[in-house]
Amino acid sequence: MVEHLDRAWRTAATGFCFAVFGVGGLVLRGVVFPLLNVVVAERERRARWARACIHHAFRLFVALMRRLGVLTYELRGAERLQRDGLLILANHPTLIDVVFLMSFVRGADCIVKAALAHNPFTRGPVRAAGFVCNDSGAGMVEDCLQSLRTGNNLIIFPEGTRTPRTGHQPLQRGAANIAVRGQRNVTPVRIRVQPLTLGKGEKWYRVPAQRCHIEFEVGEDIAVAPFLADSASEAIAARRLTDHLTAYFSPETRCAGHS
Repeated sequence: MVEHLDRAWRTAATGFCFAVFGVGGLVLRGVVFPLLNVVVAERERRARWARACIHHAFRLFVALMRRLGVLTYELRGAERLQRDGLLILANHPTLIDVVFLMSFVRGADCIVKAALAHNPFTRGPVRAAGFVCNDSGAGMVEDCLQSLRTGNNLIIFPEGTRTPRTGHQPLQRGAANIAVRGQRNVTPVRIRVQPLTLGKGEKWYRVPAQRCHIEFEVGEDIAVAPFLADSASEAIAARRLTDHLTAYFSPETRCAGHS
């Protein structure tokens, strides 16, 4: 009986959180960001302010989910995220990974699906913050590098989409290309979710029988220089780095908790 009541509560609380997220996006789009347009004239400075607003809004949202008992979470290696110009790569098991990461990281930029730039609940934050859209083709890598050059922390999910329940999702080479071309070390974040929830293709109301716990483990930076030194070209270096990241983020490595 207690378990049924707990699950019913978490289902209702999850629905409430999704509603809050949607309303919050509309408030940012309709009130906060138009005000920024009036107050802050310089475009890049306005984008920094918008990212700061999103960062704090996501911190409040994460606190709300935790307070309502929707989930619990743990962050290890948080001090490694307190730097500027980071290229942060993470696996992508749940819908809300980016919300957590952007609540942890100041001045965060990220690659978003083009559809989010047209969604009424998300297009305000996406456009105001100047997030990189994945529809820019070959120019996307340069957009990412430019973001890093300005001191932003860039969050990328190399899988390109949420990890399926099988745990195996091929990594796209774009993230490694950015690291290699920009000669940027990688700050890796392993994300583990138990039990799994909000995965690829899963409905929000399919809450697990037990409250989920999300672990974020920020690892030591992965240096890109050795991959460049041992490769005949940037393309080969990117391929070798992708292979290394595939092993790093593999389900077996994540479960083992190796650094």
